[in-house]
Amino acid sequence: MDTRELKKAAADVRIGVIKALHNAGSGHPGGSLSASDIVTALYFDEMNIDPKNPGLKGRDKCVFSKGHAGPAQLSAMALRGYFSMDEFTETLRKIGSRFQGHPNMKIPGIEMATGSLGQGFSAAAGMAMANKLDNDPGRIYAVLGDGELQEGLIWEAAMSSSHYGLDNLVAIVDHNGLQIDGRNDDVMKVSPVGAKFSGFGWNVIEIDGHDMDQIKDAFAKARQCKGRPTVIVAETVKGKGVSFMEDQAGWHGKAPNDEQTQQALEELEAAKAAL
Repeated sequence: MDTRELKKAAADVRIGVIKALHNAGSGHPGGSLSASDIVTALYFDEMNIDPKNPGLKGRDKCVFSKGHAGPAQLSAMALRGYFSMDEFTETLRKIGSRFQGHPNMKIPGIEMATGSLGQGFSAAAGMAMANKLDNDPGRIYAVLGDGELQEGLIWEAAMSSSHYGLDNLVAIVDHNGLQIDGRNDDVMKVSPVGAKFSGFGWNVIEIDGHDMDQIKDAFAKARQCKGRPTVIVAETVKGKGVSFMEDQAGWHGKAPNDEQTQQALEELEAAKAAL
């Protein structure tokens, strides 16, 4: 898909996120919006997947380790055809719905239930190792939050992935600088992220996580890297696309009200129309 169409798809992903969280009355918009460009590029351009055959042999897999931002993944999957957008936006987080607040494996196409931070990345490393042992060509993509990097098991997985040369594993760090309690640097400093992964033997690519051309180029470079895993450190803005949510820690985990939702949707629709 060309860059312009990917940007339009990302706008639709964000619109889906806002509608779903508003209808649910709860959820995590900030980190979902910051990851929307990344997840759009994954599902519409990068990964070898088939929504009509979620268990496709040799498929690529996406593990949303920052599971609270799962609405971005679900919105992208709905647009890609795994299930209907209406079901996602109207039933997320509601009793009886298969769409919980975090990814769960009852949904075809969700490869790992996540939400306990750090564990998704460890599972992704295990999947990559299994694919190596099975000669499975599928690649594994793990989307991490920057606050999530404060978890110790992140670095255990990073160390083992490098040790075993898992060049079929790509980690994408959604580096928006904020977490539920405020700025990363105030809570527990995680920067310099790239230097830390480099020290663990990873191939490091640093990009603007809202620039589709840079995102596509980073994935292409990751495919070319052999013998070690790749991390893409994507500099992003929490709440990207909605003016009053951007770079505001307070929008980590609350849903917009009716008035805020109307404004958010108007802004996102206008941005899409301008493409």
